[in-house]
Amino acid sequence: MNHQQLTTFCTVISEGSMTAAADKLFLTQPAVSQQIRNLEDELKVNLLERGVRRIKTTLQGQLLYDYAKRILNLTQQAEVAIQTMSQELSGDLKIGTQNSVGLFLISPIVGLFLKHNSNLNIKLLYGDVESTIQKMNSGEVDIAILPDIKEELGLELDQFESRFLVRDDMWLVSSGKDSTIEKHIKFKDFSNHPIIYYSNMYPKFLSNLENKLEETQLQFYPVFESDNVGTLKRVIESGLGWGFLPSHCIRKQVRTGRLNHVLVDDLKYSVHLNLYWRKTNETRKMAEVFHRALAQQALS
Repeated sequence: MNHQQLTTFCTVISEGSMTAAADKLFLTQPAVSQQIRNLEDELKVNLLERGVRRIKTTLQGQLLYDYAKRILNLTQQAEVAIQTMSQELSGDLKIGTQNSVGLFLISPIVGLFLKHNSNLNIKLLYGDVESTIQKMNSGEVDIAILPDIKEELGLELDQFESRFLVRDDMWLVSSGKDSTIEKHIKFKDFSNHPIIYYSNMYPKFLSNLENKLEETQLQFYPVFESDNVGTLKRVIESGLGWGFLPSHCIRKQVRTGRLNHVLVDDLKYSVHLNLYWRKTNETRKMAEVFHRALAQQALS
């Protein structure tokens, strides 16, 4: 077993398919399949159940997945510790992003940075895309994780550099306890169930959603609305309705069956999340280490 095989195996499980894992890892689907076969041949066991619609592990596969996650997490911690210590990061680091990104990408790695950099002070600011951009322009934010600003809003920030981090989608999800929910729907069926509304959606997706509502003349009355993804997940899991949430923060719940991913044939959305940093030597040094840690977290 090697690090790449374990990363690929864990990504297949978390993404739910070979094709989705290939897309996330920038590999071809046959290359992903071959890595899984090589891993099975080396261990002399079947890790995945064949003949099922969605990827499902065997008992041995689940055991490997549990160990592999711990191995990859320890590897990430070691890399971040070594990189941050060698860079001797210090000073104030002001980070801006949305609540969902902060909870599921940034929060898990903040402790690593602080543990090995006693002279580093981190300030994490939550807000929607527009308010975060305002903070970037006013100097309140040095580093930001946002959907591609040019693609979403047609904006250029000359004082910031950027690098791709991870792809994200908006998924319609319902409670995994409700077996009556359809697996595929047309958008016209969106109002068939109570709607749980994420008020901090990506701007372009929100525009697409509003256009579809107008096109289909659907009445849109959310029964619950919040900008906190953690709260929305719990509300949906309890069976009080369905709603669109960023895929990066609900993959685990979908994989374990706590949430159902409902495919909407005529409303699909995908966006690149980028890391933006102010064009100064000190911020660039922090951003490079931060990007490596975030990229590892995104794959976990």
